[in-house]
Amino acid sequence: MKSLCYDSPIGPLLVVEEDGFIIEISFMEADTRQKFKKAERPVCNAEDAPVMTACIKELEAYFAGKLKKFTVPIKPKGTDFRKKVWAALMDIPYGHTISYKQLAENIGQPTASRAVGGANNNNPISIIVPCHRVIGADGALVGYGGGLDNKVFLLKHEKISM
Repeated sequence: MKSLCYDSPIGPLLVVEEDGFIIEISFMEADTRQKFKKAERPVCNAEDAPVMTACIKELEAYFAGKLKKFTVPIKPKGTDFRKKVWAALMDIPYGHTISYKQLAENIGQPTASRAVGGANNNNPISIIVPCHRVIGADGALVGYGGGLDNKVFLLKHEKISM
């Protein structure tokens, strides 16, 4: 397992690669970042972490407005239900949003809006698995594991009017 801290336009992100797949991209709090900097961890460079390198390049292109669909291999860890929800999130096009109810319907479980919300909240691969594109049925910006300010930033970045 290899990890690094990527300084993104919305703050530091922890990026984790395992066995050639990105398994985590999460927002880092200041204290977590300090602990991360002090911890022993494998060095990531283009030769020993090509997937990590590709992920960072894609994140940079995304934030520069040049990438709308990620291609880096991912493997989120979770229950079968959560994996089903996260796979459905990948079908939400750049620049679009859907509601939790629509997402529940998309996975064939129209009464599971709350469970879909829970899976969304536990998405281990932020940004690439675009949980920020899910909004309330009334169009309200509800919940985001990375904070509502970051959700607003990402939606505006994708030119989604709110």
